[in-house]
Amino acid sequence: MTLWYNNSVKIKSIHQVKNLANKNVLVRADFNVPIKGGKILDNYKIKKSLATIKFLIEKRAKVILVSHLGRPALPYGGQGGPNGLDKKLSLKPVAIELGKFLQKTVSLLDVTNLAKHKIKLESLLPGAVVMLENIRFLAGEEANSEKLSKELAGLADIFVLDGFAVAHRKSASVCGVVKYLPAYAGLLLEAEIAGLNRALKSPRKPLVVVLGGAKIETKMPVLKNLLKTASYVLLGGGLVNTYLWAKGKKVGVSLINKNFKKDALRFCGKSKVILPVDVIVGAPDGRFAKAVDVNDLNIPPPRRGAASEAAKNINLGIFDIGPKTIKLFARYIKKSQTLVWNGAVGFFEQHPYEYGTYSMARLMAARSRGKAFGIAGGGETIEVLKKLRLLDDVDLASTGGGSMLEYLSGNKLPGMQSLMK
Repeated sequence: MTLWYNNSVKIKSIHQVKNLANKNVLVRADFNVPIKGGKILDNYKIKKSLATIKFLIEKRAKVILVSHLGRPALPYGGQGGPNGLDKKLSLKPVAIELGKFLQKTVSLLDVTNLAKHKIKLESLLPGAVVMLENIRFLAGEEANSEKLSKELAGLADIFVLDGFAVAHRKSASVCGVVKYLPAYAGLLLEAEIAGLNRALKSPRKPLVVVLGGAKIETKMPVLKNLLKTASYVLLGGGLVNTYLWAKGKKVGVSLINKNFKKDALRFCGKSKVILPVDVIVGAPDGRFAKAVDVNDLNIPPPRRGAASEAAKNINLGIFDIGPKTIKLFARYIKKSQTLVWNGAVGFFEQHPYEYGTYSMARLMAARSRGKAFGIAGGGETIEVLKKLRLLDDVDLASTGGGSMLEYLSGNKLPGMQSLMK
């Protein structure tokens, strides 16, 4: 399979390496998973990484995994644990969980002195898997340190970027190490790029995009870029609120971004953009919720000086799309041949504002896997699909929130640049 990046440049795949036997392969994965009390709450990212790891094991390579977990406050974690490392951000639970899936021990190696591991790595048997401790325990990781990049490269013969979720980061384990090692895309990265290209390069039409979420600054570039190829963009979340406000509607405490007034007026009103015809207006805590036609929107401005939470919750705003809009969006989704969803269309964490987002999830799942090629991505989007047990009903559930947005926006991903042929 030929893999393309940004629709025009071929990238190198690990499939192209003829002989991996007895080679040390450094794999940048994404094991940034939720952990509480030493227990993993969601192992989805770990399971998604198995394809590349098992492929390398079958090819008799020696696998060295590198990942980050959370954001340590200081270099070396700053508090607690051996060598000053923060035990709460240790990858030990991940190594144990991965070992269960692989049915073998995955040793965890500290990162305070990477050079000392060279002899141990050379003595590993083909098919062995080890994991470096949280790479963000080292200040050089996020600084894209040349010193750390060289140290990581010194452990391996080949580098594989498999974590699509980190491909947009300029860090030593993503961008720096590739200056010193031959670099290739892993199987997970391949699958995600190939899937996204089906929406960007040569989608089956109609291409319908459902775009929501709270971070207007990240969604506006996606809207601008996808308007070039999309048949329709169904809009929800902060973008809609900002557009309605920009048009002169009184939106109360609705989430808006005043910095995007001009962009909202310019792009959200395009003929391809399908806007809500009704919205759910209520208090932040879910009280007073009711459907309101967008033409009748006249939400009072927030009351000033509301010190208590109870007083604040008297203020009203837009927190979901309405029932008429759900039916409207359903008509477009049911006609789609390619379907992309990124971002909740409402404040789904608070009842009763989950109905719009849950409806999008069910429509997405029902249309994917045969009727249309369905792509879902973004933390909230994946969270909802998991909660409703619909994740397996989508053709591609992207592990990359920020990376997916950058890619859909047409921006270059620093980690991908090194994989170009």
